[in-house]
Amino acid sequence: MPRAHIGLDRRAVVGPVRRRTFGSFVEHLGRCVYTGLYEPDHPTANEDGFRTDVVELVRELGTTTVRYPGGNFVSGFRWEDSVGPREQRPVRRDLSWHSLESNQVGLDEFAKWLKLTGSELMLAVNVATRGILPALDLLEYANHPSGTALSDLRIANGTPEPHDVRMWCLGNEMDGPWQTGFMTADDYGKIAARTAAAMKAADQDLELVVCGSSGSGMPTFGDWERTVLEHSYDYVDYVSCHAYYQVHDGDLGSFLASSVDMEFFIDTVLATADHVGHKRQSKKRMNISFDEWNVWYLEEHKASDEVNDEWRHAPRQLEDVYTVADAVVVGNLLMTLLKRSDRVTSASLAQLVNVIAPIMTEPGGPAWRQTTFHPFSITSRLASGEVLRPVIDAPTYLTARHGEASLVDAVATVDGDRAAVFLVNRDLTENAQVTIDLHGLAATRITETLTLADADPYAKNTLADPLRVVPTANTGAALADGVLTVELPPVSWTAIALG
Repeated sequence: MPRAHIGLDRRAVVGPVRRRTFGSFVEHLGRCVYTGLYEPDHPTANEDGFRTDVVELVRELGTTTVRYPGGNFVSGFRWEDSVGPREQRPVRRDLSWHSLESNQVGLDEFAKWLKLTGSELMLAVNVATRGILPALDLLEYANHPSGTALSDLRIANGTPEPHDVRMWCLGNEMDGPWQTGFMTADDYGKIAARTAAAMKAADQDLELVVCGSSGSGMPTFGDWERTVLEHSYDYVDYVSCHAYYQVHDGDLGSFLASSVDMEFFIDTVLATADHVGHKRQSKKRMNISFDEWNVWYLEEHKASDEVNDEWRHAPRQLEDVYTVADAVVVGNLLMTLLKRSDRVTSASLAQLVNVIAPIMTEPGGPAWRQTTFHPFSITSRLASGEVLRPVIDAPTYLTARHGEASLVDAVATVDGDRAAVFLVNRDLTENAQVTIDLHGLAATRITETLTLADADPYAKNTLADPLRVVPTANTGAALADGVLTVELPPVSWTAIALG
């Protein structure tokens, strides 16, 4: 049995637990919005057409921010199409996903939905095919109180109070040739800088996110960030990171170590950003918005005919059904984001409903939790206060994709006399015995233990069996003389709350 020891020092603070770490993402893609969030004929729909069963699950998930409306979708989006009387809104083609957009849900409706969930709006503007003036118009419509043409239009459309959107994304994945209106780093950096400067002229307290690389495997990775930030550093507050992971060729061991790649991604982007900041002799410290991350079986979707030329409304697209192993990786990636909470101050699990999502729905039918729902919701609920940097002494193993990785990974948070420890066992076949030194913490008792595991790491929750995989109490956890001992099943994620 592999054995690991974890040391926790109350003084080894990484940074505060950032509530924006627990953000998510809603794009007008597939059934995320239509028959996901919005289904007027559904038995649970409220007077605005939103499914209240989904609202309840989103609240349970614990999302704090939601990035909207894309994603690739935003690069062809005319925001004006999505406001005003619904019967007058045009149907448009979405070139990104080859579907039809009815615009029946737009900014004002989505903001109303967010109030039901208690989440903050993070809005993306189209700098790919539009430009500075439409971005300023959207900012005026969304945030100006009254007395201007566009703020008064919002009021006339039934929203008297401004939306007061604080976080704004300057486009999406502008380095990707799949992106409508993609650009070189030099071209994008210039338009991002000009757009950001104009938006800050309207409201200097806005928090602006410039597009980083779409992934660490992009051929321009590193150079892209450097060039873009050399243009925009003075005007923006975040650079974005996007990362998706999946099992390749059945290599579960490499997949379980995906967070090693996420750490490399974060470290490289921060080094590049700091290099630009030092060159500019800037006192600003650039932070990361990791505003797309998840498990996504992209290779399988590329081989399918989900995206075609039929131009359908809300087709079934990218509806991955997640396994226990997928949930363990999602939990581990979220742990990694917490470990870098000093500089990763915002993040968005992509996406929220139906599309590579923790929540699934059936039109006219139920909504249910995917396996990936559980580590996110539990971490969002238990993590508070400050993140501690653990010292992990554990066996390692060699992966084909990510090199050497620890069999056990961990992170902890502490908030007064309360603490939480989050653990992963990446071993494919054996339990791991873990001891955790808590002498530096005030916690003296275990208040809750939850483990996500299954004898079949590929077990899933489905419409036919939505409760196949649920977290269970870890009855092997014990605390004595300041030392916490816990046994972790193979391919598992565990959370332990202490008080």
